[in-house]
Amino acid sequence: MNTMGSIDNEKETEKLTKILSVLRSIYHKKQEQLEELQLEIKELHEIINHLNSVISNQSFTSADEIYSKLLSEDYFKDGISEEKFKGTNIKRKIFSADEKDLLCVLNFYDFKRLEIKFIDPDMRSIKETSEDFISIFLKGALIKIKERYPNLSVNYSFYKNTDKIEYIHISNLNSIKDYDLITEKIRELLASQD
Repeated sequence: MNTMGSIDNEKETEKLTKILSVLRSIYHKKQEQLEELQLEIKELHEIINHLNSVISNQSFTSADEIYSKLLSEDYFKDGISEEKFKGTNIKRKIFSADEKDLLCVLNFYDFKRLEIKFIDPDMRSIKETSEDFISIFLKGALIKIKERYPNLSVNYSFYKNTDKIEYIHISNLNSIKDYDLITEKIRELLASQD
């Protein structure tokens, strides 16, 4: 009887060993598939970032073209009202140098209002009183624009009751060239944070 029991145990162990072998094989195949998927996801992420950059650059160029058409001398001669600008939005995105991370989004609404949103403001840690913010952004852009357009107004929204800026709201901005200057200075400011 003992021999019969040990034969049954051996057969049971053999079956379990085969099941274990099959499970290990499936496990390793799944592991390889997962690694392949992670590589594909990484490649897709890089492609998406690259396309975002291309789209951003194209919208940057087309925004200038649209604006120059809208504000050509013919526009002023025809006396088209400001109603034509309502509902317009020129969006620009600023990415990190390696184009992996979105750092900031600028929206120019109705050719009047500009909203600048810093992504991950806690990490960026841009402060109204920081040396870079004052020298690059305030002196490099806003003060120059304010000298030409005294009714320009600026407000800040801060991140979770800190002194870190999450949004900059600019009103009475009337020029695409000023929008370009602000975009350039924001890009410069973010580059100085790296």
